[in-house]
Amino acid sequence: MFKNEQDKQIKKVETIIGPSVKVQGDFTGDGDVIVEGIVVGNLKTKNHLKIGAGARVQAEIEAQSAFIAGEVSGNLTVLEEVELTASAKIKGDISASLISVEKGAKINGRISMNGAKKIEGQEAKTGK
Repeated sequence: MFKNEQDKQIKKVETIIGPSVKVQGDFTGDGDVIVEGIVVGNLKTKNHLKIGAGARVQAEIEAQSAFIAGEVSGNLTVLEEVELTASAKIKGDISASLISVEKGAKINGRISMNGAKKIEGQEAKTGK
């Protein structure tokens, strides 16, 4: 389900951090973000975040929804769904409304599914 939804969301991408790019510091955006490179610091988007299989992120992350195939060291706060693929490696706590974990994904941290705290200026979308 999320894959088709993800494909639709990818068309609205505002920022791509390519495989040869390293970002250090705080990164804040309103649009969809794809990370294929390295991010060190804080990463916040009010929309969808995709972390590719070759990406390495050392950051506190806040997003509306997230698809993670790479490595993350830091806590994830996601309002809606987090999808972890088999190649995902998470070292940190995950707070989300929904979580999908593919066989093989590695998580070293706590998972809280009682709803993520509100991201500043954002509310979880409902199907109503």
